[in-house]
Amino acid sequence: MKIKNPRNRSDLSIKRSDHVLEIGGGHNPHPRADVVVDKFPDINYHRSGDIKVLKHQTFIPADGENLPFKDKEFDYVICCQVLEHVTNPAKFLAEQFRVSKRGYIETPSILGEHLFPKDAHKWILHEHNNVLYLVDKSTIDFRVGYDLGELIQLYLPTHSIGFKIMERTHPNLVTIRIEWENNFEFVVQPTDPVILNFFTGKWQLSWGDDFFPSKTIIQEFREASLAFFEISRRALKTNFFKK
Repeated sequence: MKIKNPRNRSDLSIKRSDHVLEIGGGHNPHPRADVVVDKFPDINYHRSGDIKVLKHQTFIPADGENLPFKDKEFDYVICCQVLEHVTNPAKFLAEQFRVSKRGYIETPSILGEHLFPKDAHKWILHEHNNVLYLVDKSTIDFRVGYDLGELIQLYLPTHSIGFKIMERTHPNLVTIRIEWENNFEFVVQPTDPVILNFFTGKWQLSWGDDFFPSKTIIQEFREASLAFFEISRRALKTNFFKK
């Protein structure tokens, strides 16, 4: 079942004693992973740099759709920005459910894919009512518009405090983050016209809560204040170490 939508990949329920697997750690492996696997160790088409393995980690070349591990061999599995690339997402997820008790999956959202599209992404995804839906981009009229990747992923996170606050108060706007136990519900190539309309229709005002979960003014103010405090603390810490 789904446990929560984490704020980021550090907001995970991993115990100190957990044996942790990461699938597709690529150039940015999660520091909590003990074992990291990757299907393409020598090709960077699906990532932004060469494979990186931290000192405490064991690297194993392996296909995420056929993992070389026993059932429930791991306590936790991490998979960030990989699901949208795979050939068979149902088999890929089933393997994670098989080898681990709990886990975390992260992918671009519909909005994220439109704002910074990638040719290497086979699937476009949307979470609705705690169900993850995956649609093959080649089966819909997915049009790549103006690519805002460098603006949203690089420039604004560095230069705009307002954008940094928005990232923290709406963490799942351009990214889908799901933490799960045993498994979670997903549908590949949905046929429900209501669901397909998210992928192929025009934006509707009624969709607002799907992308911007409703909050009270007090919740908004509290989250924005906490975000500003965290940003300020990090800035002061960074400047202190520079000096």
